[in-house]
Amino acid sequence: MESELIAVRNLRVSFASDAGLARVLDGVDLTIGRGEIMGLVGESGCGKTTLARAILGILPGNSARIEAGSIRFDGRDLLAMDQDRLAREVRGKEIAYIPQDPFTAFNPVFTIGTQIDDLMRYKSPLLRSAPQMSRRERSRADRARVLDLLRLVQLPDPEGVLRKYPHEVSGGQRQRLMIAMALLPEPKLVIADEPTTALDVTVQAQILKILKQLARERGVAVLFTTHDLGTAYEICDRITVMYAGQEVEEAPVASFFAQPSHPYTRKLLDSLPSSENGIRGIAGEIPRLIDPPSGCRFHPRCERASEACRGTRPPRDALGPAHTVRCHHPLIAAEQAA
Repeated sequence: MESELIAVRNLRVSFASDAGLARVLDGVDLTIGRGEIMGLVGESGCGKTTLARAILGILPGNSARIEAGSIRFDGRDLLAMDQDRLAREVRGKEIAYIPQDPFTAFNPVFTIGTQIDDLMRYKSPLLRSAPQMSRRERSRADRARVLDLLRLVQLPDPEGVLRKYPHEVSGGQRQRLMIAMALLPEPKLVIADEPTTALDVTVQAQILKILKQLARERGVAVLFTTHDLGTAYEICDRITVMYAGQEVEEAPVASFFAQPSHPYTRKLLDSLPSSENGIRGIAGEIPRLIDPPSGCRFHPRCERASEACRGTRPPRDALGPAHTVRCHHPLIAAEQAA
């Protein structure tokens, strides 16, 4: 892994609701290196999007509360930064975001070019690298960069696309536009929140290839949240597994699929449809985060659970290079083979 770009440590986030306090993130740890693609996987509701929003600093202020932890990005603690400074210096510039749904990401009443021009007016990297440039010179240089990047994400006739309204382009083209807009400010980290969910399989494969290629060529780190393990396999360098607000395992892609060590990780992989086993689910139910289980939150659904699992959350144990697991009774190689 390259040098550390972002480190999330012991992050605890809760949400106030009419039914009580939901403990959505429970002591989450996560590290991403420069130029690395980290996959964040788990069932719906496990806290993937909440973690992404906490990094961006866009949790809903009327209900969300960060109870503990730190988020250090490129040497700065984002949780200690003033919101105005965070918006001015980091969000949308050094950390960019690709939303899940390309169909609602654009304003339908303005052309695509107008919306990209508005973005570059405030987020252009030339504002940092060449502050002496006039607004007209910067606008011309930005427009050239926009066209180059639209060609890079394989959009035909970039100039024609900029003159169109959002409804005049396909879903795949909109997602390419979102990737291009995320990369325009030259960020150090891109958070891609299930960016291929609304796309068909063929377009999804094209988008993943483009995103991985751009990350490699430009040295951008990517936090890629998904519930699709096949997608994670295609694009990620490492994978972090979350369950009910807790991270349970982190491993390089090869180790993750060859030697899953947490019982939940194993059950996730076993639930992938196959011609031999058909479709298999995970017995039990996802816990309510208003009254979550103590210790390891997976223990009510785990055949290996013991009193230790119910009493305390397991520490992070190293199983190999960059492979860690939080489990009192991790699976070993012989058990996995069996």
